Amino acid sequence: MSKETTPPANLRHVRDWVFDLDNTLYPAACDLFSQIDVRMTEFVARALDVDLDTARAVQKKYYLDHGTTLNGLMLHHGLAHEAFLDYVHDIDLSALPHLPDLKTAIDRLPGRKFIFSNGSRGHADRVHKRLGLEGAFDGVFAIEDADLTPKPQRGAFDRFLDRFAVNPGDAAMFEDLTRNLETADALGFTTVLVTSDHDWSAEPEALRPGADDHLADHVHHVTDCLTTFLSTAHLALPDDDETTP
Repeated sequence: MSKETTPPANLRHVRDWVFDLDNTLYPAACDLFSQIDVRMTEFVARALDVDLDTARAVQKKYYLDHGTTLNGLMLHHGLAHEAFLDYVHDIDLSALPHLPDLKTAIDRLPGRKFIFSNGSRGHADRVHKRLGLEGAFDGVFAIEDADLTPKPQRGAFDRFLDRFAVNPGDAAMFEDLTRNLETADALGFTTVLVTSDHDWSAEPEALRPGADDHLADHVHHVTDCLTTFLSTAHLALPDDDETTP
């Protein structure tokens, strides 16, 4: 059974729209994460003075044990986060498309719109501007804003909610990873999983997305096209209100 949204989703209650960045606002087939993954391995190799195979094993272990490779590097080696974030996100964005139809769909949404990313602030700014989405969002919340606490940890969500005074009951969250939507659902968000046939993940086996993840109870809606989903959703638009002379 699929949760692919047909007919269009009823999102008339939503006042705040929260979007993950990578593989959510742009198609996963752009495969930016493969570049980031390689650069993380390179950074670990240089920082720890080990070969690439050893670095990759350390990288994946830290990701599994601590939520991010960066957290492991800081905890075990006292490395500063700035150099890591700058290096791993210094990637080629030429694969990203310009998405005017998505910009139109986001602009149509009533209320506020936010990016909530585990990537760096610089990465989030570069990517959404490259997509042609500059000016579409009321705020960008990156890993630095979460004190380097990544989704799906509750602390990251709490800091996001506090920063922008978001009420989860009036908000929708769009993500490509169901584990992040599990926390969102527990807080009261309406959740939307953005899927892709492209296997972008270079995660440890224990964390890789599963084939049936979209069937989880904490996933309320599923779409393989964010633009179509937003363009066809039922919204609380001003012109829906009928007035009498």
